[in-house]
Amino acid sequence: METNEGMPALGPLDTQALAAEVDERWERDALPVLERYVQIPCLSPSFDAHWAEHGHLDAAAKLLRGFCAARAIPGVHAEILRLEHRSPVVLVEIPATDPDRAATTTLVYGHFDKQPPLGSWRAGLDPFTAVREGDRLYGRGTADDGYATFAAMIALESLAATGTRHGRCVLLAEASEESGSPDLSAYLEHLTDRLGDVRLVCCLDSGGLSFDRLWVTSSLRGNLNGVLEVQVLEVGVHSGMAGGIVPDSFRIARQLLSRLEDEQTGELRLDALHVEVPEHRRKEIAELAATLGGAAAESFPTVPGLELAGSSVAERRLAGTWSPSLTVIGAAGLAALEDAGNVLRPATSLMLSFRLPPTCDAEAASAAIGRVLTADPPSGARVRFLPGEPGQGWDAPPEAPWLARASREASLAYFGAPPGVTGVGGSIPFMASLGHRFPGTQFLATGVLGPGSNEHGPDESLHVPTAKAVTATVAHVLASLPAAR
Repeated sequence: METNEGMPALGPLDTQALAAEVDERWERDALPVLERYVQIPCLSPSFDAHWAEHGHLDAAAKLLRGFCAARAIPGVHAEILRLEHRSPVVLVEIPATDPDRAATTTLVYGHFDKQPPLGSWRAGLDPFTAVREGDRLYGRGTADDGYATFAAMIALESLAATGTRHGRCVLLAEASEESGSPDLSAYLEHLTDRLGDVRLVCCLDSGGLSFDRLWVTSSLRGNLNGVLEVQVLEVGVHSGMAGGIVPDSFRIARQLLSRLEDEQTGELRLDALHVEVPEHRRKEIAELAATLGGAAAESFPTVPGLELAGSSVAERRLAGTWSPSLTVIGAAGLAALEDAGNVLRPATSLMLSFRLPPTCDAEAASAAIGRVLTADPPSGARVRFLPGEPGQGWDAPPEAPWLARASREASLAYFGAPPGVTGVGGSIPFMASLGHRFPGTQFLATGVLGPGSNEHGPDESLHVPTAKAVTATVAHVLASLPAAR
């Protein structure tokens, strides 16, 4: 157990002093260790089948635990938990400094597993070498989501340094989020008693449309990955002999995908993948589009002349946050171009990634997809659909007045602009799990992901000023959480 004593007496919140403490501690303490974290190739278990033997997730957990334990926070206790056959988590408990809030817990969430490099990075950058260029720190995991542990601990340390009271806090950093958080439920069950009465969840794995304000996430889409397998032969044969006689497995895969998706528009056909969008979310999207205009439409590195779906900013925001979508993210059975001979291949396998509306039943969607893909296989081909673990989406509960007020105060104080509210097209399995487990809990989902962050892609970067502002925001909200009634 790591305990630090001799902290100043606690008093009211001073936003200028808090911001100064956050800035100094990020530059002096957090960034050097975050750069060391970048060097660790701690890929999520889905991308490293031998992660336990390689030890990179354990190395990252050890680095983060050491950073947490060294913070000048009264009573801080940091440890690594490792359930059997599960990836590790870093758990940090910080007792309340306000006796009236001693039984009130805020759970702060982040993850430290990483996506693979996913393509070539630009000259001068490497996924596992930290490079600071102006306001950006480049490296895999900087923004998604390595920074989160540092932000949470610097927030609490800055509260201690400025003499600001807060309730009990628990930081949970997991190592399987990029794999769909398959280990998270086991840890939440294991930690039920230690988590206590969770009144607020701060999720730091999200982001927004710009870096000029605090962005609060109002919804997250669900996710389902699965492999479609189509086999027509036991072994490949000469295409000149079999072509036109034996059906091509890729063509059959295309036929099957057309059962799910309109290939002209990209719209998904299955009713089980659609939901009725709540009217208040439609209004939220319309107001965002009217206020920010083109700035509300996320920019993408498209080729010149590419036409995006939707005829307006509002339609695109709605499609990207409340509509289902399908992306083919991987393939097997296809030869590399330099190795492609005139062979009619025996099989084609496609990895399908479905994004599901926030309130869509992910289990039911998975079952419906499997039924449609495998019913009456074209030409009698052997067809299988192997779904992964469905990830449920999340729609935020109504925001309590104290949290709305604290978020607005923080955004004005540390960003210089009022907060924005938006749905996010990505997925954070943790949010649905916690929403189910703690139905009366308030949620603040925010983060540093924004223009140019390139999470999951090449050249990922952390916008350092935003990391500092988000850190100060977390501290502000922690200080504002009222005592339990």
